[in-house]
Amino acid sequence: MEINLTQLKKGEKATILDVNIDNIPLKLIEMGCLPGNSIELIQIAPLGDPLYYNINDCHVAIRIETALEINIIKAIS
Repeated sequence: MEINLTQLKKGEKATILDVNIDNIPLKLIEMGCLPGNSIELIQIAPLGDPLYYNINDCHVAIRIETALEINIIKAIS
């Protein structure tokens, strides 16, 4: 089931399926936010934004409005 990145729960892993390149910063793409790469939600900020992810061993903070532009499929536990 395809969902967006904001629906991932802390500690869950997923695979990136699709990225809306027009609406996310180029820096995220350079850091590995690309289809086929694995991603894990590590931490949520105290006020809920940003979200802290591990993308292929690269730690990245992503704001919710950007995370909505990244589609994933959850890894089977």
